[in-house]
Amino acid sequence: MAAFDPVLADIRFGCGLSPALAPAPDAAAFLATLTGPDDSAARHPVERFETFLTRLQEVRKYQQIRRKNRGTPEGLAARDAIRDLNKVANVAQLHWMAQRLARRVTTAAPFRERLAAFWADHFTATGKAGVMRRAGGPYVESAIRPRLAGKFEDLLIAAVTHPLMVHYLDQERSAGPNSKRAQSGDKKLGLNENLAREIMELHTLGVGGPYTQTDVRELAELLTGLTMNRTVGRQFRKDMAEPGAETVLGKRYGGGQPRFSDIEAVLRDLARHPATARHLAGKLATHFVSDSPDPALTGAIEAALLESGTDLKAGYEAMLAHPAAWSTRSPNVKRPFDFIASALRALEVPPETFLSLKPGMFRRRFHVPMVLMGHVWEKPVGPDGLPEEDSAWITPQGLAARLQWAVTVPQLLQDELPDPRAFVTQALGPRATPAVHLAAKAAESRADGIGLVLASPSFQRM
Repeated sequence: MAAFDPVLADIRFGCGLSPALAPAPDAAAFLATLTGPDDSAARHPVERFETFLTRLQEVRKYQQIRRKNRGTPEGLAARDAIRDLNKVANVAQLHWMAQRLARRVTTAAPFRERLAAFWADHFTATGKAGVMRRAGGPYVESAIRPRLAGKFEDLLIAAVTHPLMVHYLDQERSAGPNSKRAQSGDKKLGLNENLAREIMELHTLGVGGPYTQTDVRELAELLTGLTMNRTVGRQFRKDMAEPGAETVLGKRYGGGQPRFSDIEAVLRDLARHPATARHLAGKLATHFVSDSPDPALTGAIEAALLESGTDLKAGYEAMLAHPAAWSTRSPNVKRPFDFIASALRALEVPPETFLSLKPGMFRRRFHVPMVLMGHVWEKPVGPDGLPEEDSAWITPQGLAARLQWAVTVPQLLQDELPDPRAFVTQALGPRATPAVHLAAKAAESRADGIGLVLASPSFQRM
């Protein structure tokens, strides 16, 4: 067992140091926070998808009114109501972003927050238009956050069959070529392989995994019937399912009446596959430790996942127990959200300070700076999520935006900034270098000093 470093654990695997919250003393205590009450979610709630559905239902109601009354005052009123619902959802999305920042600032379970973000990125999904574009936070809250320390197979099923994922990867209208709906001549339907391909390539076996194009197509046919309804959420429709059995990685599924349990069965088998353990181990080690993780570290995580039957907590425990997890060579650069959240945590900024901001002001102080740093909140470029490579974040524009935010925004959030000389230790502990101490001491103002500490390589890296 490697020596657990409480300070490094809070920085690398948590949300950064906080003067108000002592780091966990050992790995057991650090891991125990994953299964205790989710106090942060209770204090700073984000709407669950089950509630978000009511927003979609309202939109659908007005869409129907508009279609039936085009060009009439009633139809125009329905159009305006849809626009208003979109605006309200947009404001809600910003508020949920603020709530997730607040969780980072105040949590006594920082590993939980980081894992929620990691798995949300692993299972990237977003809406494509209208109110649905704001569904990312509710999706994470319902599908991912409750399953961070359970079996990966349960997390996989919850995420990839979730209505938002079904919508995002065009599964809504995927129907088997020989299904009743397809045979009826509905030209809007057809077999779509997007979800099947991403399940294999991104979510389980990994790029270059032991699957063929035939496996992808067979899995796509097995997934037919899985769709979404904006009133009830996830839905399984037998009339869209391809009849007969499908063979995925040499194993036969289905063959009787189409049923959702056949989809669950193939997903559990994919989750338990050795290639999946290898893929997940590599992603965990790369995300939390280094862009080029020690093969022994990834091997330890892989073995733990396999031996435990996809128990995620066993994988985390193996990661924290390995000496390579505590190496200070080539640590990762913080992503923009991690950087801003850890800065707020180190400064002990009261969440009410930014939760009470008007939407436009919150956008200017947090959302827009993150965009300039290279991260557009809940608007991924593709289903593979945010890049892990440090080079994606260490760009001239990105670094300039980080420095600008570090120097200007903290002083807008606090009446009085801490003394930079004391803040160095508050933010970095023993990891502060002589150069950072010197910069803090020589700063012409507190704002400059705080900005220099936050912009330093020591704070920017994990």
